[in-house]
Amino acid sequence: MSDLRELYQQVILDHNRNPRNFHELPAATRKVEGYNPLCGDHYTIYLDLDGETIRDVAFVGSGCAISKASASVMSSMVKGKSRDEADALFERFHRLVTGDSSLSADELGKLAAFSGVSEFPARVKCASLAWHTLHTALAGAENVVSTE
Repeated sequence: MSDLRELYQQVILDHNRNPRNFHELPAATRKVEGYNPLCGDHYTIYLDLDGETIRDVAFVGSGCAISKASASVMSSMVKGKSRDEADALFERFHRLVTGDSSLSADELGKLAAFSGVSEFPARVKCASLAWHTLHTALAGAENVVSTE
């Protein structure tokens, strides 16, 4: 199991050092800020929606390795997905980081890298900040999301 945990750590470190979709998106149809005042993580999520499809997604901001890696994985996974598919990924991710152990490896895919987050309750908000911000953007809001 330690080999699997090490692999997950490598995925998180890679996405932190080389975040995917880390840039502003001037043509975004939605732009929502997410902020965690407890640790200072702060990201802006940009969405370019084409009807019900996420044509493009990007993010900018700063935070810990977990929050940046989570935003990077999230942006990679939802690009090209429908709102419903993105919402389902959000729900799956939220269940994972809050300790739901009933999820299978097939259900998790890349999200499995965050399976250890539930062991550290203070890190759950770090990991879920970008996801909650995405969820807010998909719901049509354009405001600041706080995970306080």
